Amino acid sequence: MNTKKYGIKEMVDAVGPITFGNALEAHRKCEELSAKEFALFLGISPSSLCDLEKGRSIPSPKRAANIGRKLGEPEGYWIQLAIQDMLRVANLDYKVSIA
Repeated sequence: MNTKKYGIKEMVDAVGPITFGNALEAHRKCEELSAKEFALFLGISPSSLCDLEKGRSIPSPKRAANIGRKLGEPEGYWIQLAIQDMLRVANLDYKVSIA
């Protein structure tokens, strides 16, 4: 039996930082939706979804909030991921926390 604790820190150490794109892709895959189905659900184009998932584009905080709302998840979480990605791209070592 493995009793080692595995949480967010361990996940980040193993696979890198949690980004807006990889969180969005993970959500889509957990829901077992194709990119086309998920894009339609979110009200965006499949190419826009692809750009978000691959990190080629980072949504504005407003767009991140809209996506979180459509997913039925806390908007602040998605806003935090988007802002953290913006800081990472700008090589600014700050951590965002949304209350």
